[in-house]
Amino acid sequence: MLAKANRVTSADDYRSIVRRGAKVAGAHTVSYLRSRESGADARFGFIVSKKVGSAVRRNLVRRRLKAACRELVDGGVSAVDVVVRALPTAADADFHALRADVVSALHVHERRSASRSRPAIAADAAAHPLAAKDA
Repeated sequence: MLAKANRVTSADDYRSIVRRGAKVAGAHTVSYLRSRESGADARFGFIVSKKVGSAVRRNLVRRRLKAACRELVDGGVSAVDVVVRALPTAADADFHALRADVVSALHVHERRSASRSRPAIAADAAAHPLAAKDA
């Protein structure tokens, strides 16, 4: 089970993550990710609708997603809010497929965040590729 500090619990938090977070689609899930301040715990929330199946099937999918996210927290993932929405295909997916979707979403988010944090223009004119041609 995820610790309280690693769970998205309020409706306002769910709403802000889904509306303002980066959307990453996988084969069985759609993940919404939003960065947090450095050093903050990673938090996870889950949306599993009736389209996934019966209550038994929905709870199985939710438990598998929780277990996958717990492994990620234990592996050192931090400073991100994630809401995972299960698609109807998640009903037939095994644990490894669901885990792969969540891991893939985190990797995509990290790449996007890293590309945004790089400055568009080099501060040092000598470091600019066109500066070498003019010199």
